[in-house]
Amino acid sequence: MEKRLFSTNDYIVIKANEDGVNVIGLTRGSDTRFHHSEKLDNGEVLIAQFTEHTSAIKIRGNAKILTQFGEIDSEHKK
Repeated sequence: MEKRLFSTNDYIVIKANEDGVNVIGLTRGSDTRFHHSEKLDNGEVLIAQFTEHTSAIKIRGNAKILTQFGEIDSEHKK
């Protein structure tokens, strides 16, 4: 049985620390593709779930990300 870092029941919480934070969902399978996008403004929170279709989530901008493994801050590109 394959062990994944995140299972399909795992959630992450993303809190934007600035306007215009992009959250992009990427698909599972042999070809990883973009399938969903959200734009968050300062203070907005998104709760995202890994699913049978979502294998990765890309976050662009300054945000706080909370997972079952802890929290991390993304940085704004300078």
